[in-house]
Amino acid sequence: MSAPVPTISVELKGVLRQVKLGRCLDTLPERLALAKARGMGHAEFLELVLSDEVTRRETTSAALRSKSAGLDPDMCLEHWDETTKVSFDHQVWDELCSLRFVEAGHNVMIMGPVGVGKTFMASALGHAAVRRRYSVIFCRTDILLKRLRASRLDNSHDAEMRRLMRVDLLILDDFALQPFDVLDTADVYELVVERHRTASTLVTSNREPIEWIGQMADALLAQSAIDRLQSAAYELILDGESYRRRQKPGLDVGGTTPRTPRRRRRS
Repeated sequence: MSAPVPTISVELKGVLRQVKLGRCLDTLPERLALAKARGMGHAEFLELVLSDEVTRRETTSAALRSKSAGLDPDMCLEHWDETTKVSFDHQVWDELCSLRFVEAGHNVMIMGPVGVGKTFMASALGHAAVRRRYSVIFCRTDILLKRLRASRLDNSHDAEMRRLMRVDLLILDDFALQPFDVLDTADVYELVVERHRTASTLVTSNREPIEWIGQMADALLAQSAIDRLQSAAYELILDGESYRRRQKPGLDVGGTTPRTPRRRRRS
């Protein structure tokens, strides 16, 4: 027979909550049983329990920061399906996963046809950066530009631009998918110029950089911005089958096990 799980006194529960360690109670009985079975000393047991708490807090903090950054919780490195038939330069990808590009203030351009996993890979790098405590903002480019346009109406445009300029990693999804008007072009130019070699900008696009210029209202500003963006960028080109087919509702990524459906949030 296995040893009974130790019970935790009401007094100890109260003390742990007072010092804001109440979540230790979730695993404390099992940790006490493990300590007894292995004959752990007091210091070793204390290190084990506090390590659990550090891990829990780091995980919770990363999840909150990822949500604040606008990242999809399912699009992280550990969820990428390695069996997908998408080709890319794995040496470049491994270098990007090291996040040295963020530390160096370099850019990333992830390009390829529709559906091959560009957004997934960009999001995965965003999650990795958040876990390393870099500040991250992820947004679809057209939505970001709409917000900047709206910010001019309440005089918050300058503050919003400063926020975008200062973030360690700015991820612009579906870049230049739609034409930019004069204001959009000016905002993109200012962001790229101010962030050049001081902070990392990651863009995903199913267009090539030469096409981006044609999508902008001012060719001179466009050329200046794109030249800066590209000159300091790693380029990752994806090609292959649609990755979205592996993310169909009801199946695990890369498998045949039905997913547990998400509950609808009540408004």
